[in-house]
Amino acid sequence: MKIKQVSEAIWEIEKEGTMKVPALIFGTQKVMEKMKGDRTLMQLQNVASLDGIVNNAMVMPDGHEGYGFPIGGVAAFDADEGIVSPGGIGYDINCGVRLVRTGLALEQVKPKVKQLADKLFTNVPSGVGSEGKLRLTHQELDKVALGGTAWAVENGYGRKEDIERTEEYGRMDGADPTKVTPTAKARGKSQIGTLGAGNHFLEIQRVEKIMNESVAKSFGLAENEVVVMIHCGSRGYGHQICTDNLGGMLNYANKNNLWLPDRELVYAPIKSREAQDYLAGMKCAVNFAFANRQMIMHWVRQSFDEVLGNGTSDSMDLVYDVAHNIAKVEEHEVDGQRKKLMVHRKGATRAFPAGRPELPPIYRNVGQPVIIPGSMGTSSYVLVGNQKGLNMSWGSTCHGSGRVMSRGEAIRTHNPDKVVKDLADKEGIYIRAMDRKVISEEAPDAYKNVDDVVGSVAAAGISDIVARVKPIAVVKG
Repeated sequence: MKIKQVSEAIWEIEKEGTMKVPALIFGTQKVMEKMKGDRTLMQLQNVASLDGIVNNAMVMPDGHEGYGFPIGGVAAFDADEGIVSPGGIGYDINCGVRLVRTGLALEQVKPKVKQLADKLFTNVPSGVGSEGKLRLTHQELDKVALGGTAWAVENGYGRKEDIERTEEYGRMDGADPTKVTPTAKARGKSQIGTLGAGNHFLEIQRVEKIMNESVAKSFGLAENEVVVMIHCGSRGYGHQICTDNLGGMLNYANKNNLWLPDRELVYAPIKSREAQDYLAGMKCAVNFAFANRQMIMHWVRQSFDEVLGNGTSDSMDLVYDVAHNIAKVEEHEVDGQRKKLMVHRKGATRAFPAGRPELPPIYRNVGQPVIIPGSMGTSSYVLVGNQKGLNMSWGSTCHGSGRVMSRGEAIRTHNPDKVVKDLADKEGIYIRAMDRKVISEEAPDAYKNVDDVVGSVAAAGISDIVARVKPIAVVKG
């Protein structure tokens, strides 16, 4: 493949072979070279070969090999005549992250940080196959799928103002629970309000450094303040919805002789029954995930009240909640004209600038908060969307640090006790996990350096750095 450097942190794979459009790689040379170690760039070329793709296929600097699209992949298709591909959203539909400010200084929290982490571990169910405190019927689960964050708030899990501080206001229109199989509902009904395992986590963090004072102030962030980050998705419910739809799409592709650059990139035209059924189910999973994170945040607030005293949570405001694995219709400029596009983001975050009508009034004059979690034991970041990112990447940026080591390799090469001890001794971070294996899987060096990843999107100019936060306690499944 022919790769040319466009700027310090933007590269282009020239259109060749089956590619319908060029492909863009966001990342410094150091970051881009890491992507050559697996199938990331080949998968990016495959995305660029899909029918109806608009402008470019893209991968963010945290990009690595995935199912269908590379993780970090972004692509857009005409909203009326284009396609939808489940491989461009992934199995963990609406895996996402939210940031909660506490209004507390580090000195107020640090003496009880272990107690807080232990309380979070108790109050928020976590682990592989973990089951929540609720036991919903299929009919009750359908209400979650339709209502999203609003369902959670109406049932006592949070506040009305949390709704507007959530991407899509915590709910996508068009969800249809009749398009969700009983198998998916059976998996989802006991997992609502659970963290899960893998790279999902709860972190108690401190705001280590503010890089943009005015924007940070608009987001309610101040140096040395304690914040909480929540990272999880739609659990087995979303995974099953993805699985259940792949077969129908493959049948459609075979029946209609669709050429696929990769079977994992199976797609269907947006107007087809297969695409519409998938999108209706995907939106159920999206809304489930928003409700899931909302419920977890409620128990985070409750935990702070239990450890630090009633009323502590009164100052715990949601900064924002962003989705990572999602497809949605958005309006963008294409060749000087406004067009509705079906934008696929897989392991990538929406990062809209000031002025976009999708943003809530509190952020519309500032830009969208973007929350970028690092690996366990490293920094995370808060960014803000900007106009260049809107023009160049459909208003998208990275979603985290990105793996460089398989889970199996991480388990083989990391002793969990040593990881816990090193993080405690060197970084002062307390780790609480359900599964020792997860500690090895999520060791910091199993991921790219998040400073390099975030530095890449800043150097590319597609989003701006607002603040850096550091963990003081990590809770994992």
